[in-house]
Amino acid sequence: MPIDVAQALAAEPRSAEIAWGHKDVQLYHLGIGAAADPDKHHPATDPDELRYTLESRLHVLPSFATVAGAGSPGVINGLSMPGVDVNLAHVLHGGQTIGLHRPIPVEGKAVATSRIAAVYDKGKAAILVMRTEVADDEGPLWTNDAQIFVRGEGGFGGDRGPSTRPEPPTGEPDRTVERPIREDQALLYRLSGDWNPLHADPEFAKLAGFDRPILHGLCTYGMTLKAVVDTLLGGDVSRVRSYATRFAGVVYPGETLRIRMWQLDGEGAEGGNGGMDGKGGNGGKGGTVRVTVGAADRDDAPVLADTVVEHN
Repeated sequence: MPIDVAQALAAEPRSAEIAWGHKDVQLYHLGIGAAADPDKHHPATDPDELRYTLESRLHVLPSFATVAGAGSPGVINGLSMPGVDVNLAHVLHGGQTIGLHRPIPVEGKAVATSRIAAVYDKGKAAILVMRTEVADDEGPLWTNDAQIFVRGEGGFGGDRGPSTRPEPPTGEPDRTVERPIREDQALLYRLSGDWNPLHADPEFAKLAGFDRPILHGLCTYGMTLKAVVDTLLGGDVSRVRSYATRFAGVVYPGETLRIRMWQLDGEGAEGGNGGMDGKGGNGGKGGTVRVTVGAADRDDAPVLADTVVEHN
C-alpha cells in the first residue's frame, strides 16, 4: 500500500532551521492581494495596505506561517515523510489550522519540527495530518496542521477521524466583502514556496482533473484572513489567536471571492486556540469570527467552509 500507516505515525519527527525576512513577508502579502483592495481608491499607497507592503511599517499576517521558511510545513513536505508514497496528481489540500503562541516577527530564525500526527481512512481517500511546530530562541511561535487529502488511498480499515463540524453560521453576516483574484495570482503566490505544478502547469492540471490550473487553497486562506483582520479586527494582526478552515472547493485565477463574516464575541474565546499559552498578547478573553467563502462568479460555489478565526 502506498501509505504505510504504522511507519508514517512512528517515523521520527523532522527538524529543520528556517529563516525569513521582510522581503519574504512582503512577497507573501502581495501574493494574497495586498495593495489591490478594490474598495480603496489608491490601494498601493493606502496607509492600511502599507502595513503589508512597506518595510518601515510592516506587520505579519499570521497565515504567513504556512510559507515561512519557503513553505517548510507545506503539503509537498508531508508527502516525503517515511511511509508515504503517493501520486501527487491525487493529492489535494483538505484543510489548514494555525495556532499562534505570539505574533510572528518580521525577521526571524526558528526550528520547525514536523511529523505525521494522524492518518484517517475516509473510504475512497486517506487524510494525512501533517503537524509542524515552530519555535525560536524565545520559545514556541506557532503550530501548523495541514490536512492532506489523498484520493484512492482509503479503505484500509483505519480510524475515520473526527466527525464533529461547527454548525453553519446563521442570520445575516456582519460584513460581506468581495476580493477579485488576478489572472497571475497563482504564479505570484507560488514564489513564496509552494511549487505544486497543479497551480501553474495546464497539462498537470488536466491530469489532476481540472480544466486549467487552480489557485492555491492557502492563497485563498490568506486572502480570507486578511479580509477578517482588515474589516473586523481593526487591522491588528496580533489579535489573531488561531485560524482554521476546510477547503471545500476550487478557485480559478480571474474569479472573485465573496467573503461573509459573522462576529461572535466571547464564543470559544477561552482555551479554544489549541492550548496556546497566550504569550505576546494572544491570551485572555476574546471572540470568534465565523466565515464562509464562495466563488461569486459561480453562484457562490463553496470555497472555504468550517472557517473560524479566534481572536483577542
